[in-house]
Amino acid sequence: MTDSTSRDATGVGILRATITVLVIAFHVALGYHPFAPPQFDSLRTAPFWQAFPVVDPDRWHGALWFVAFNDMFFMSLMFLISGLFVWRSLSRKGGARHLADRARRLGLPFLAGAAVLAPLAYFPAYLQTGAPASWSGFWREWLALSSWPAGPAWFLWVLLAFNLVAIALHAVTRRWHDRLPAGSLGARPAVAFAVLLVASAVSYVPLALAYGAQHWTTVGPFAFQTSRIAHYAVYFAAGIAIGAAGIDRGLIAPAGRLAARWPVWVLLAIVAFGAQLVLGGLDIAAGGTGPWHVASAVGFVVACAALCFGFLAGFLRLPWPRSRLLDSLRANAYPMYVVHYAIVSWVLYALLGVALPGAAKFGLAFVAALAASWLVAAGLRGLARTTSRAARPTALDLPAPPADRAAA
Repeated sequence: MTDSTSRDATGVGILRATITVLVIAFHVALGYHPFAPPQFDSLRTAPFWQAFPVVDPDRWHGALWFVAFNDMFFMSLMFLISGLFVWRSLSRKGGARHLADRARRLGLPFLAGAAVLAPLAYFPAYLQTGAPASWSGFWREWLALSSWPAGPAWFLWVLLAFNLVAIALHAVTRRWHDRLPAGSLGARPAVAFAVLLVASAVSYVPLALAYGAQHWTTVGPFAFQTSRIAHYAVYFAAGIAIGAAGIDRGLIAPAGRLAARWPVWVLLAIVAFGAQLVLGGLDIAAGGTGPWHVASAVGFVVACAALCFGFLAGFLRLPWPRSRLLDSLRANAYPMYVVHYAIVSWVLYALLGVALPGAAKFGLAFVAALAASWLVAAGLRGLARTTSRAARPTALDLPAPPADRAAA
């Protein structure tokens, strides 16, 4: 393996781990959001708790900007990065083996997340209603809900569904994977950016105008953000097209045009984010209708793409050092995502009675939730490896490509 390949794989791997850290911080920040809903009396009468499971009376105004920043891009970037390695996996394994691998890595953690971790995560919300600390009382309310809230595990089943579509296309059109590298989104970052903008605008803007930016569709434990589901599919497909050129070539090449011009992309991301904040404020002031509503939807598309490209460029360009800490974070990032929500909820609940400003409580909760999620993830991976007879990767191992594993 060349040094450039190792460096590129390291940049992508660290970016993926960094997004996981941002996800944990995002869910901690929701507990201190200045516009979080007030305390509710029952899980059945207040739907807001599904997004804000534990709300602290001590708020932090900075959480507003932090949540807005992350919500603008980080899930889209997760889908894009997840798509980077699909083409290589399908080409190497074929559809059947790829499906078995994705079912184990995504399907099993989704089932565990929805069936076990989600109730554990939402039990503190039940306690915050003032109800007695009783599992039987919680289950009565839980089972009376119109759906089964799965929390952040929604990402896993949607990603699995996207992989199923990719597998179907692979089976129907046998030659698509042979032609994809030549037409992958990698030769010119500006062209790739423009293609992504157009495709995501077509997929997102009509749904955002029809349903609103925050509407969710839920059937049992299966939920997705209605306005963004097609947008996420576009980013996943873009990841497949980008990754088809190879981990060390194309758009994500460490010496490519995107990485070389990282200051331009980072500046564009900052400007686009600021512009979208203004457009979003004008949209809210106009009541979520009219021209400003359309402009805000288009602004989201631009800001999301700019932030994704800015993060990719910056992480590809930075000279990441060899570090056991970073290696551990990369290796444990995926199980950290799976388990973090329950840990975050209980940490927020434990800090409800602590007499500190909201900003200080956010910092304390974030450090505690990150450390606990990291330790639990490392422990689960160690246990899985110990009990695995054939020493195969487990469902809680980070689904990384060969080059990324070698770089670690």
